[in-house]
Amino acid sequence: MSSPAQDWSHPSTGSLVLLRHGETEWSKSGRHTGRTDVPLTDHGEQVAKQTGPLLERFHFRLVLTSPLQRASRTAELAGLTGAEVDENLLEWDYGGYEGRTTKDIRAELGRPWTVFEDGVVPGDTPGETVEDVAARTRRVVDRALPVLRDADVALVGHGHCLRVLASVFLRQEPRFAAQIKLSAGSVSVLGFEHETPAIVTWNRTARV
Repeated sequence: MSSPAQDWSHPSTGSLVLLRHGETEWSKSGRHTGRTDVPLTDHGEQVAKQTGPLLERFHFRLVLTSPLQRASRTAELAGLTGAEVDENLLEWDYGGYEGRTTKDIRAELGRPWTVFEDGVVPGDTPGETVEDVAARTRRVVDRALPVLRDADVALVGHGHCLRVLASVFLRQEPRFAAQIKLSAGSVSVLGFEHETPAIVTWNRTARV
């Protein structure tokens, strides 16, 4: 996936900071949590609070968050002010696999399954393909790129969505996201090596 044309005489110097929401009861048990609006656990709130120091060195001109409470609450507890809701940061729509674990889905299908390779089935919601999620996250990246020229951007969201977004930013195929782990409450930083999008740090978590 190519990025929009940029003027490399003025290279980007900002950082794109990805903050995955803290622990929920569903993330703790491995249940696929797409559009279900579950709250943070007490531990998830503690981790979110302790994430603040990992963000202090950045100068955020733009902070975007998923509308779901586990993300917006994480942003608040981490000390990120002035956050704007961006619907494109919603988690993957898992359709009929919402609330189910990978182990349960594999047992039902009788074969190996991953959301990145095999996708989902319709349920109460239609579900999304990995390409659908990539198209949404491309809009977030396009919104962030002009700001990154000389300032930092924070994105607060969800595990699978942010992994796909990172793949898009890095100009990789969306399924590359399957190879980059993102823990609950983690901070990851993307930036540039000269004009090339690059991982600066990945999956850092606060000690609680």
